[in-house]
Amino acid sequence: MNASTRYPHVFTPLDLGFVRLKNRILMGSMHTGLEEAPDGFPRMAAYYAERARGGVGMIITGGIAPNAEAGVGGKLSTPVEAAQHRLITEAVHGADASVKIVMQILHTGALAGTPACVAPSPVKSRIGRFTPNELDEAGIQKQLADFANCAAMAQRAGYDGVEIIGSAGYLLSTFLVQKTNLRTDRWGGSWENRMRFPVEVVRRVRAAVGERFLLIFRIAAMDMLDGGLAWDEIVSLGHAVVDAGANIVSTHFCWHEAPVPTIATMVPRAAFAQVTGRLRRELKVPMITSNRINMPQVAEDVLARGDADLVSMARPMLADPELVNKAREGREDQINTCIGCNQACLDHTFGGRLQVSCLVNPRACNETLLNYPPVRTPKRIAVVGAGPAGLAFATTAAQRGHHVTLFDAAAEIGGQFNLAKRIPGKEEFHETLRYYRTMLARLGAVQRLNTRADAAALQAQGFDEVVVATGIAPRTPDIPGIEHPMVLPYIDAILGRKPIGRRVAIIGAGGIGFDVAELVSHAGTSAALDIEIFAREWGIDFKNHPRGGVTGVLPQVARADREVFLLQRKAEALGKTLGRTTGWTHRMVLQRRGVVMIGGVDYLKIDDAGLHTRVNGEPRLFEVDTVIVCAGQTPLRTLYDELQHAGMKAHLVGGAYEAAELDAKRAIDQASRLAAEV
Repeated sequence: MNASTRYPHVFTPLDLGFVRLKNRILMGSMHTGLEEAPDGFPRMAAYYAERARGGVGMIITGGIAPNAEAGVGGKLSTPVEAAQHRLITEAVHGADASVKIVMQILHTGALAGTPACVAPSPVKSRIGRFTPNELDEAGIQKQLADFANCAAMAQRAGYDGVEIIGSAGYLLSTFLVQKTNLRTDRWGGSWENRMRFPVEVVRRVRAAVGERFLLIFRIAAMDMLDGGLAWDEIVSLGHAVVDAGANIVSTHFCWHEAPVPTIATMVPRAAFAQVTGRLRRELKVPMITSNRINMPQVAEDVLARGDADLVSMARPMLADPELVNKAREGREDQINTCIGCNQACLDHTFGGRLQVSCLVNPRACNETLLNYPPVRTPKRIAVVGAGPAGLAFATTAAQRGHHVTLFDAAAEIGGQFNLAKRIPGKEEFHETLRYYRTMLARLGAVQRLNTRADAAALQAQGFDEVVVATGIAPRTPDIPGIEHPMVLPYIDAILGRKPIGRRVAIIGAGGIGFDVAELVSHAGTSAALDIEIFAREWGIDFKNHPRGGVTGVLPQVARADREVFLLQRKAEALGKTLGRTTGWTHRMVLQRRGVVMIGGVDYLKIDDAGLHTRVNGEPRLFEVDTVIVCAGQTPLRTLYDELQHAGMKAHLVGGAYEAAELDAKRAIDQASRLAAEV
């Protein structure tokens, strides 16, 4: 079956008259941090060129600022800067002349991390560092001129178009919403005045670049904001920007400060595409949809329903730059799927780290630094442990040409990922394990499951090197009564090896503690698998689309018939170690389910009465019938020590190297880098 039969909508070209897109999948905009890096342009050129070779029809770059006050580090306003950008456009067009590359113009407005930030009114964002400076008439005219100049410089640099982002709480969207636009002049007040600035930006940009240059406007189709845009305002804005010169309208969902998840793994696939479909029926230009579209069949289904003309995949192109080629060639099982974890991408961006990458693909944004060339002299390498680190090393080393044998005492590969996939909202981990199973078989790695490898056996088999990825052992805290029958290690709780009672105390509030709390407090179908349940849990009204898209009433969250206490020793708010872009969602869900979160807990003993503690110095008995222990881990490295003693060349990776917080991002990155060097 060929690609046009499997994915007839995805692989239908889109002809705009002056430009033709070869298919309907584009790489959406995503800031990488390379925009600010000293060696950023050569690295961005390699990064985008690899995605161009991967088969996408169009690429939209990470945001580029039109001026210094716009906030992001990469700026384009001069011919000298345009010449730097030519490295990117020439690399992309050299990789595949049919791929179009569009530069996003990003003015972060009140979210700019500089005291010079500007906005229509001096209204500080909940997540911004500074109160913005209110723009006067001259300041507004300067911003308009800077947008037009930036677009002209992008054209000079060889880009095929620009995208203007008018959403997310950035500058243009703060003109649109009443809570951030308190003006009484012609740029504020009535809706016609509030949308004047974004529309004028589009008009000025179109005048600067002429008619044969792509101009995409990214609209907040549902901003998830109490007091956000009403549906009729969104429609009228869409018409206005098209009349002003936009060729394509791209839909965006959520302001960054809105209390609704839109791109985390707990969000159902393509949950928001229906909103794009509704707007598409109002406008007469092609529409782009996005958010949690991570596999070609999801894209095909969105297009087939008429919910969009183009599908944006940003993070999926971090995870696998070859996604489109693999879809076209019938190699879907080889796609390294984005799992929506955000740990190496958005958490890095919003955590102030300079560079983005990808948990499942550490090469993302490191294409000039991390490569896997074929080896001249293949080695026989044993990998002991088929968790994330072992799987990453085994597949990468086998890809390079080494002869890899993978050992694991369990009956299936996956290690800690086999626990993660059981947590409601983390079902995407099944995809990562499918990818590794496929690649191990395709690359000819020998698997020895249900096999506990020891040093003597490995030495007898004559391996050149051994990679020890044996992972961790859950730590058992020194609490009197820890052997009581009511006590469960978290592995037993997640795997359902023993029944869990109706009153539960969880010792430890790291990532695993939160996962266990999610599991034991959850009831019914996972919201990640059902858009209607997800909408109810987060107060979204897709059907009626009230102002902001949110109902304003208390979300309906199904909960298990349990009383759950999540406890930690540190006397501070729980969840500080969770991801910056997803941690708040986990805390909010558990709070809505009635999970009681308590810090400052000293554990005294466990007996038939329950868990005896001191909370902030005061005695407290938790009268529970189940205590689940999530109190950290210790590395399992006995095998490594034995191999060292036997004189064999051995390496430690993953949890066996460092067990803190069970960091799969670090484990996969470490294992991949080792495999690149062996």
